[in-house]
Amino acid sequence: MKILVSGSLAYDRIMEFPGKFNDHILPEKIHMLNVCFVVNGVAEKFGGTAGNIAYNLALLGERPVILAAVGSDFDRYEHWLTRNGLSLEGIRRIEQELTAGGYITSDQGGNQITVFNPGAMKHPCRFRPDGYAPDETLAIVSPGNAEDMLTCSRSYKQGKIPYIFDPGQQIPMLSREQLIEMTTGSRMLIVNNYELQMMENDTGLDKKDFFSMTGVLIVTLGENGSLVCTAQEEIKIPAAKALRVLDPTGAGDAYRAGLIKGLILNRPLEVAAKMGAVSASFSVECQGTQEHRFRMEDFNNRYQENFGALNL
Repeated sequence: MKILVSGSLAYDRIMEFPGKFNDHILPEKIHMLNVCFVVNGVAEKFGGTAGNIAYNLALLGERPVILAAVGSDFDRYEHWLTRNGLSLEGIRRIEQELTAGGYITSDQGGNQITVFNPGAMKHPCRFRPDGYAPDETLAIVSPGNAEDMLTCSRSYKQGKIPYIFDPGQQIPMLSREQLIEMTTGSRMLIVNNYELQMMENDTGLDKKDFFSMTGVLIVTLGENGSLVCTAQEEIKIPAAKALRVLDPTGAGDAYRAGLIKGLILNRPLEVAAKMGAVSASFSVECQGTQEHRFRMEDFNNRYQENFGALNL
């Protein structure tokens, strides 16, 4: 089964400030803010929605095709993807740009200041799914270049390739008409609880209205698990237990990978969602979105501990 993953590829540059931001901000001067935070160092991690989903699929024994644009500094990330057996055929390199980068500074109070440079993500990847058989392909349209999100969803519908619509952080950047168009004809819409509210606000639609456009709605709820919703029922999927929780960033992408693995194995939707929960549980155990590893034996064992036998 071929898996197409469109979205972002980015470097996450994570910094820690050994204090609290509020102690260095004068409330009466907030209108003319001018501050400098000296951090303890910078940790560079590989990230981006497409990269995170593809990495977790690789751990699950799949070799998805990543669809994204990257910059002149992509060499380190390229080496990482190659080491993990991932294809580079859908990646477009823009030499005059840098790869997208998130600069995330956290203080001792758990507050964060994030600056994001889209860099090469401003450019579409221009991938076309010509030659991909619809009965042998599953795609996911994740947050990334807005033009790619639109053209990929249109191409998949034209080629009758089933796809999951995962608008995420790009919801505010997409018009009402675009959100409705991309949802319509998708196999599934997946959002977190906050994003669902944004979708409802931005489209003027209620939760039940989405079922006239897509077959399934999955709402992820963080530590509270997820909801698998169809026009007929809602199934609550509990979160799988992690050994420890160090960093929830990227758990949603790991969930999507586990879900996709279940779907391509033709497992029932409830089982696929539970596989998503297990994949997410490994992700939160490490700092960074592509730092965890597991074997299929580990995955099977954790699934059994939480939900019963799976036997992949």
